[in-house]
Amino acid sequence: MFDKNNCLTEMNSSINAFSNELKNIRTGRVSPDILKSILIDSYGSKTPLTQLSNINNLDNMTLNVNVWDASLVKVIEKAILDSNLGVTPQSDGGNILLKFPELSAERRKDLVKIVSETSEKFKVSIRNIRRKYLDEIKSAEKEKLLSIDESKKFQDDIQKITDNSIKNIEDLTNSKEHEILKV
Repeated sequence: MFDKNNCLTEMNSSINAFSNELKNIRTGRVSPDILKSILIDSYGSKTPLTQLSNINNLDNMTLNVNVWDASLVKVIEKAILDSNLGVTPQSDGGNILLKFPELSAERRKDLVKIVSETSEKFKVSIRNIRRKYLDEIKSAEKEKLLSIDESKKFQDDIQKITDNSIKNIEDLTNSKEHEILKV
């Protein structure tokens, strides 16, 4: 039988994943969150940078990465360079300084494009969830487990949940784009 809460939960998890993805896209002030997605090859496994160091803001455009194990500094520098953040790490012993440049108008437009593409990817994910639940309902209707009226009602419910979820993603997208373009 169709459970509306499962559908809602799956779509909400997509929205949360999108929201977390947006945190990795930098706006005016640099946040330590921008480094959360960087994985470091340490001791034979991939470990998030946040578990190998302290990351602090020195000012609006500079992050200080205080690495706990000095033998990992070179590996971390390489991972930061490979991450396409647009910053060159500078190390002095166990600390790595990341001085982010001010966002140019062109870079802001690129970031808006990235936000837009990411938004579309998550909208597709939500539509796939909708398709999965609609297929379940239609097959239950074919097997005479649901009446046509129940089936129609459940399909309408799924569409409402989908519309709300897509609207949430669009709201997050518009908010992030506005934040990026604000000088």
